[in-house]
Amino acid sequence: SDFSRETRFSKTQCILCINLLMTCFIDNTRNPDFVRKFVLDFFFEEKQNLRFDVLGINCLLSTLSPSKDFLGQTFCTLGEIIGSTGGRLERTLSGIPGKKCGVIILTAEELSNCRDIATMQLCANKLDKKDFFGKSDPFLVFYRSNEDGTFTICHKTEVIKNTLNPVWQPFTIPVRALCNGDYDRTVKVDVYDWDRDGSHDFIGEFTTSYRELSRGQNQFNVYEVRHGMEVACNPSQPTSLHYMSPYQMNAYAMALKAVGEIIQDYDSDKLFPAYGFGAKLPPDGKISHAFPLNGDNDNPNCVGIEGVLESYFQSLRAVQLYGPTNFAPVINKVANCAAEITDGSQYFVLLMITDGVISDMVQTKEAVVNAASLPLSIIIVGVGPAEFDAMEELDGDEVRVSSRGRLAERDIVQFVPFRDYIDRSGNQVLSMARLAKDVLAEIPDQLLSFMKSRGIEPRPALSSSPLPQLHRHI
Repeated sequence: SDFSRETRFSKTQCILCINLLMTCFIDNTRNPDFVRKFVLDFFFEEKQNLRFDVLGINCLLSTLSPSKDFLGQTFCTLGEIIGSTGGRLERTLSGIPGKKCGVIILTAEELSNCRDIATMQLCANKLDKKDFFGKSDPFLVFYRSNEDGTFTICHKTEVIKNTLNPVWQPFTIPVRALCNGDYDRTVKVDVYDWDRDGSHDFIGEFTTSYRELSRGQNQFNVYEVRHGMEVACNPSQPTSLHYMSPYQMNAYAMALKAVGEIIQDYDSDKLFPAYGFGAKLPPDGKISHAFPLNGDNDNPNCVGIEGVLESYFQSLRAVQLYGPTNFAPVINKVANCAAEITDGSQYFVLLMITDGVISDMVQTKEAVVNAASLPLSIIIVGVGPAEFDAMEELDGDEVRVSSRGRLAERDIVQFVPFRDYIDRSGNQVLSMARLAKDVLAEIPDQLLSFMKSRGIEPRPALSSSPLPQLHRHI
């Protein structure tokens, strides 16, 4: 920062050299923040000397090749950087007699073993008019937070020229570059407007985390930046798990159809209450964690599985999907219905399709424990690449779910990850049949365990009384 030497354009284009390694240069600035990171092996028992040279490039119109000006240098060891408070070392640059060369800030952090790769696509709307032509040339800069509370740049998007509603190209970034494998570490995103003279104006910023961003694969991630401007990850993009492709159903629709077409045969009226969780609802943007997909609070029933699918797709166009992801409200809503009929004439099955991120785990476990005494089973299908540790905990095959010292009366949750049923050969019919078979395999035993626990005997085969009906909620 604060380089005193200037080019004829009044600012400096800087290059940072580490021995023979060179970053991409940063244009037209006296306070460069370099994006490129260097991965070095650290040996505690060795002295690892480093030299940092900062060069300025003069790109004059009268020359075919740029010249390089020496702006300063410093020396240190890798151990000095790592041993500094927060892994952050500030050094004065020198090398030009009688000149103040500015300072260089070096940061280091031990890399995690995380090998995850994130692919994101962002869009924005309601951008302020910035230039003479009434449009903006926006770009985004991503920063990861450091242990000392500072931020380090980790990615820049391309500039989208002359627009108020930019859609940036999808980009891929290692998760450890974004947050070093810590899904809850703060990620800051600055929004800038690029000026034609090479400088840029600050528009606004927002903070998030990789855990929040990863929900963009099946939910809107919407962030207000300034004056009503919003940046979003949304299901209209192919990277979203909710993406409505004209060629094939998305993972949510395939899972719903596969399981629903089997279990609907055991429901006499074929009317299925279907709910969404985690969205801002029109017209006032109120956040709901249990809203009817058909938009009718008085009658959330959908006719058949095709009706559920139709309501799901219509809902995607109407609501703004939003975090956090709370399971407990939907489970409690269905449990309240099941609590009204416990004589064995009806049995309820709740199918939940999710990306695996649970924001209210404590409340969800309590809801499951309470529901375990009711005529209810819960099927959870996890879609996307997320880790499903929380789901495995709810599936009490090995360890029964507990809450506040109470064990669930019986195991009522069955969980499967959707990715285990993706047929590499492209045979979706076969793979969805396997999915339905596995998630429904435990339902008969769960139904019988409830009946036995209440001493409810099977009705005679020739009785005029109807058989117990499965009531399915989605």
